[in-house]
Amino acid sequence: MFAALNPQIRQWQGKKVWIVGASSGIGAALAKELLSLGAELALSARSEGGLQKTAQGHVNALVLPMDATHAYEWRQAHARLKSHWGDSPYWVVFCAGVYRPEHSWELSSASTQNTLQTNLASVFFGIEAVLPGMLQRREGGLVLVASVAGYMGLPNATVYGPSKAALINLAELLYAELHPRGLGVYLVNPGFVKTRLTERNDFPMPALQSPEQAARAIVAGLARGQFEISFPKRFTWWLQLVRLLPQRWRFAVISHTTKP
Repeated sequence: MFAALNPQIRQWQGKKVWIVGASSGIGAALAKELLSLGAELALSARSEGGLQKTAQGHVNALVLPMDATHAYEWRQAHARLKSHWGDSPYWVVFCAGVYRPEHSWELSSASTQNTLQTNLASVFFGIEAVLPGMLQRREGGLVLVASVAGYMGLPNATVYGPSKAALINLAELLYAELHPRGLGVYLVNPGFVKTRLTERNDFPMPALQSPEQAARAIVAGLARGQFEISFPKRFTWWLQLVRLLPQRWRFAVISHTTKP
């Protein structure tokens, strides 16, 4: 049997975790799941009201509002967190994301910049802020929430898909560099999850899951020490199979399944 690629996180009691993108959707659901398991959390997003709702009733949750698209806000929030905890976070979950369904002929420079800043650049800013402390301690890890939309070029995801493909590439690179230094790197690739973002879709979403189901799948994957945590399997396995097809066949399948 193959050994786990990452540390297997089976006990969360007292573990210090920073979740960025915790005001709604998968991030909020994951925060509530980890809080119920005894983790000590810092919760960040732009919406302080959303964060307060996520943290409600939990004394082990620190609300830490910030705009993840600005590097200086990462530095400020990290300094506040270190002051509060007396230490850097052991685990950081990058879950901030935006999505706008759009075809290639519907591009908007403002929307494109917002998507790339939120989905991709913010992760680089966060890594710059938290990684030095993690490397010094040689314990903990990074959790990057990407998407199965990053597996291949899918119509109607003109900016979102490439931003998530870049995160998949980044997670693989980080694993190669950080695993030998004692850190874990986990890549989360969800299928369709019912959130305010996917409400914009006007097409059928196979195997649609709730944020709570997604959170439980992530926690289970972390407990197994998986590098890639993808779900639901009945959907993600099909996409992975399509990805292995020769290009001509792959394009035919994509075109057939995404017809308006």
